[in-house]
Amino acid sequence: MVEGLQAVLLGLTGLAGGFAVGSAFVALLIVLDLIPRLVQLTRAYRRSAVFESGILLGALFWSCADFFDWSFKLPANLLLLPAIFQGLFVGMFAAALTEVLNVIPILSKRLKLKPYLFSLLIAMALGKVTGSLVDWLLLHP
Repeated sequence: MVEGLQAVLLGLTGLAGGFAVGSAFVALLIVLDLIPRLVQLTRAYRRSAVFESGILLGALFWSCADFFDWSFKLPANLLLLPAIFQGLFVGMFAAALTEVLNVIPILSKRLKLKPYLFSLLIAMALGKVTGSLVDWLLLHP
């Protein structure tokens, strides 16, 4: 009985975490307006469904690859093309994230946090640095 309850609670916790991460990812795509911006930059207005499907299928594929512990043993020269696309994705995503920084001053002004804006930005930067150092030095030395 207790094991069954533990299994149900574990499943609910996993689903809640998955919903939280998935919702955050979708919210980030919506806030950054990533897909329409990519469609606009590439002038592929008729193919916007391809961009949407690509992001959806990529997220689904890599979620399954992580969940089922898939591994691919491919030669190094064949991995060059996926590495280029992954680098392009990370670069475009980082560029889109920098645009979010324009939201911070506007939001702080509306929430009357303008006197604390510098402290908020320092706290965000220190949090990122601390998290990275903990990950690099303690969790994955």
